[in-house]
Amino acid sequence: MAGIIRRQPAPWHLWLIGIVALLWNGFGAFDFSMTLTRGADYLRDAGLNEAMVQYIHTLPGWLYAPWGIGVWGGVLGAICLLLRERWAVWAFALSLAGAVGSNIVSTLVYPPPAVAAPQGAMAILPYAIMAIAAALWVYAWRMARKSVLV
Repeated sequence: MAGIIRRQPAPWHLWLIGIVALLWNGFGAFDFSMTLTRGADYLRDAGLNEAMVQYIHTLPGWLYAPWGIGVWGGVLGAICLLLRERWAVWAFALSLAGAVGSNIVSTLVYPPPAVAAPQGAMAILPYAIMAIAAALWVYAWRMARKSVLV
């Protein structure tokens, strides 16, 4: 039959990357949910200073959209990857777009005041998140091209 794509066997690393991606993005979704539901208490427990807590609470509601798209797109992408569905490529693309959008918003549109700005490892975290999101998207795209995801 012409036009039917045969699913290729999954390499061992698909399961490893899928599980790690689900844990990584699951934590992002947990952090997003807890920030929205527990607010200041969660943020203080996470070690943020009072200035950063206040900054987060003054953000307009629409600014949470890129973050939400990023984390929930990542969760969906990881699930699709583990189910070997081609939709993982699109979900990880949404995750990457959300991560980039969130970083643009937090650096250019609504930057935190200097006293609230992340320091040390926290300052590079947004770039690490974008790099991981990009790597997951590329990985899913390659698996789809090899017909591991159909």
